[in-house]
Amino acid sequence: MADAGEVQLKRGVLELCVLAFLSRGDNYAYEIATYLAQEIDMGEGTIYPLMRRMQGDDLLEDYLAESPSGPPRRYYRLTRAGRARLAEQRATWERFSRSIDRILKAAR
Repeated sequence: MADAGEVQLKRGVLELCVLAFLSRGDNYAYEIATYLAQEIDMGEGTIYPLMRRMQGDDLLEDYLAESPSGPPRRYYRLTRAGRARLAEQRATWERFSRSIDRILKAAR
């Protein structure tokens, strides 16, 4: 089980992860949640509310598309604001992770 610090760290980068995943192309929420659950062990209960907030912030937009099996699926895609936020967050993450790497290397 993850400790509180690990959970906070994951939540802090979750928006960046959703934006990065959607930068590869439109996708539906279940696929996004499944991917992030596998990659960073975040549950759907965290991802769906985040995506609703991101949509409210005009970072994502949705549309319905027919599904080969079952009812239509709600797909999400990045907006122009979402692509801009991804660029900002990616640059911030790269600067931050380089700084953390330097601190950890110095502590060896």
